[in-house]
Amino acid sequence: MTNKNKAKKIIILFLLLVVGFLIFLSIMFYTAAKPRHIPHLFTSDTSKAQRGSIISADGFHIASTQKLYKAVVDTRNIDPEKYDLFVQLFSLYSGIKAPKIKQRLASRKGSVVLSYSIHPKTAQYLKSLAFELRRMHVFIEYKTSSGRTFLHGLTVLESGEARRYHYGTLLTPSIGYPRKKEEDGYTRIHGIKGIEKQFDEELHPTQNGYRYAPRDVNNYMRLTKQSQTKPPIDGMDVHLNIPVTLQIRIEKVVDKMKKKLRAKEVFITIMEAHSGKILTLASSNRFTPTAIRKSDYPSLQTSAIEYSFEPGSVLKPIVFSMLLELKKVNPFDIVNGHNGRFKMGRKVITDEHKFGWISAENVIVHSSNIGIAQLAQKLDNVEYQQGLLDFGFTQKSGVDLPYEKRGRIPSTRQLDKQIYKATTSYGYGILANQMQLLKAYNAFNNNGRIITPVITEKLVDASGEDIFFEPDEPVQVISPATAARMKKILIKTVNKGTGKGTIIPGLIIGGKTGTAHIAHKGRYVNRYNTSFIGFANDETHRYTIAVAVKEPKANHFASQTAVPVFKQSVEIMIDEGYLTPVIRKETHSLK
Repeated sequence: MTNKNKAKKIIILFLLLVVGFLIFLSIMFYTAAKPRHIPHLFTSDTSKAQRGSIISADGFHIASTQKLYKAVVDTRNIDPEKYDLFVQLFSLYSGIKAPKIKQRLASRKGSVVLSYSIHPKTAQYLKSLAFELRRMHVFIEYKTSSGRTFLHGLTVLESGEARRYHYGTLLTPSIGYPRKKEEDGYTRIHGIKGIEKQFDEELHPTQNGYRYAPRDVNNYMRLTKQSQTKPPIDGMDVHLNIPVTLQIRIEKVVDKMKKKLRAKEVFITIMEAHSGKILTLASSNRFTPTAIRKSDYPSLQTSAIEYSFEPGSVLKPIVFSMLLELKKVNPFDIVNGHNGRFKMGRKVITDEHKFGWISAENVIVHSSNIGIAQLAQKLDNVEYQQGLLDFGFTQKSGVDLPYEKRGRIPSTRQLDKQIYKATTSYGYGILANQMQLLKAYNAFNNNGRIITPVITEKLVDASGEDIFFEPDEPVQVISPATAARMKKILIKTVNKGTGKGTIIPGLIIGGKTGTAHIAHKGRYVNRYNTSFIGFANDETHRYTIAVAVKEPKANHFASQTAVPVFKQSVEIMIDEGYLTPVIRKETHSLK
């Protein structure tokens, strides 16, 4: 009996052991099969590349990009006993007032963005603070309803980029303006007009940075041999031919003259004659690119290329050079001035000054509408139109800015008529922008060759390599002899004619004034645009300059509006070292 009881006990014990072992196996299997949250041994982050800068010829950053950061915290991980400490420290490091921080923390339970627009320097401070807050145990673990725990501290992340224009309205509207665009939760800048638009693709960043590496217990990255890195490649920098020092001073001139003349706008372009480099592109109508108001809308266009107008008498030298080139006129031919009043068909053409007989070149010097109207009849319609086309009219000047207007010239059918030949010769019935006129006039200052105006000197990529543009080939539009003759006539126009106000002793200055009625609803009204286009040279430097004044109210004569702007600008160029007057003393021998 005793042996039987022992056997039963052994069997029961064995069964209990088997059952226990089976339960153990079941638990182990369940544990192995159950999904578990295993901490990642690696972590990754990205570093956004930046948009390139726009840099002046004298090395100043006119436009650059600044990264913006956001600070994120999970309210559930803040230790309630250290809540006030967190608020005070974050306020101290970020510069955001404590009540505002508390308001944002109270706005929701969970992940809260405390600021979206933190500057890079402040972001570095906050990253240091994040480390200190962890060390001070300000953050505690939070357990979700599913039983999962997490611990998130203060996180500082890149949120986007902001465009900075360090000189406010300088070089607007030509520099253009940006627009923000969301790309995968990151705010990117894109150019809308001007240089920002023209080089938007080149300025845009090439490659964002990326890092993948082991992490420590605090989730900080440790760079080891197992790490993977890809550097950020920023967009290219655009280097201009325009120096800030000259641009600022010329802008002050056009600002002052706009106010004095009560004009809608005053704008000027200065170009180096032999290279086509634009040294100044200034307008009195400017704006702040990052804070455009409704009142700024009319100022958003670059008038030098986007405003086409009837040029008036500044077209006379171009028509006269066409006649010279085709040997259809001699500068010393005599033209009847008809005493200031001449009827051609049903139209009466008048001159400001009354002339009897006048030499052909003096038609330009004294700006005779009657004289040029008669001389223009020597061109046939095909020669006339082809000459205007050769000088670049109805074609974009090629300057590196978007949205240039082509303008308009009469058709060959229209130019077959006497009156169209006449009115076109003194700048009516034709539309051109300032850059086209500047490019055409430059032929007189560049041995008969027209060249493409260029604002940009080069691009510089993220590695520091310079990328230069292949210049367009100059076009010989008139012979050097014709150009030299026209140059003498334009110098005479300054010394003895309508451009006397531009004279500066020691410099070679030539040019032509232009005053034109403005057409409104199909008829000419008592409003005017005025211009002066010419050149200012010394012994080693040559510059071609175009000035336009839009609808001046104080005075509508170019000699009183555009000419003073030209002269003051040339005086600034002397002061800045671009031109050096040379006054030669006359010597007299004694017999």
